[in-house]
Amino acid sequence: MTKPQIWVASFLFLFIVLFLLQKATKTNAPEKDFSQMGKSMMQQESNENLSGAQLMNNFGCLNCHGANLEGTPMGPALVNLKQFWSRDNLINYLRNPNSFMSQKRFQEYKEKYPNMIMPAYSNKDVKDLGKIADYLLSR
Repeated sequence: MTKPQIWVASFLFLFIVLFLLQKATKTNAPEKDFSQMGKSMMQQESNENLSGAQLMNNFGCLNCHGANLEGTPMGPALVNLKQFWSRDNLINYLRNPNSFMSQKRFQEYKEKYPNMIMPAYSNKDVKDLGKIADYLLSR
């Protein structure tokens, strides 16, 4: 046998030994079904059954606007919004708050809440934003 043949035979023998060792030590734990895992993740992300208040909590709105939505030093109160907003305008604001910053009321907010930025929720489902708008306009 030549040296290359000895090396190939050694590697083949080692491979077979490791393969048999792996089979001998394998536990009978069930293998994960990744297709089912994808479904469960999609169900977790589904917000169909959540109310507007629950969605606001999930999106982090209560961190700045307060648990009772009456405002904090980080964000204004979110009560009596129906005097300023229609449902469609509020949804549009939630999707892109920067487009409303030229209005006088928002200029006052910029002075009252310096260095605070309302995040855009353009990546959220419009139906979820509609639920939030309905909730806020009903308060």
